[in-house]
Amino acid sequence: MQKVSSTRAFAKVAPHVVPAMDRAVHRLTRGRVILSAQMLPGVILTARGAKSGLARTTPLACMPQEATGTWVLIGSNFGRPGHPAWTANLLAHPDAEISWKGRSIPVRARLLEGDERAEVWRAALDFWPPYATYQSRIEREIRLFRLEPRARNAHA
Repeated sequence: MQKVSSTRAFAKVAPHVVPAMDRAVHRLTRGRVILSAQMLPGVILTARGAKSGLARTTPLACMPQEATGTWVLIGSNFGRPGHPAWTANLLAHPDAEISWKGRSIPVRARLLEGDERAEVWRAALDFWPPYATYQSRIEREIRLFRLEPRARNAHA
């Protein structure tokens, strides 16, 4: 599967097919299943749109960080040129919510930079080697975000 996910054909088709399937299965199972999570762990991210302010729901692969109780999101966009829209949403409105294993968890997103980003990027490449192929196809630096749990009633 890693070999297929590294292809340009996959990068063209996957962004249209995978999220739609994930949303449907997530809805049908009342949040218990994300189809693509059979390959990689996944969350359903709900964040306010950067421009619209409306809730935007996006199924995403994630890298759970069990030791810290956080999650890392990787804005690879399957190695396509632009940053995925959800990354702009988190930059504009870092307070969001994820559905993780059927639970809704309020989170705050933080863009990783410097040494912390470098360390997490190395871990991401160990976790899912195709990220290296995605990065090699594009000039932009893939954005990495750490999602940290926050209190349910916290407002930023």
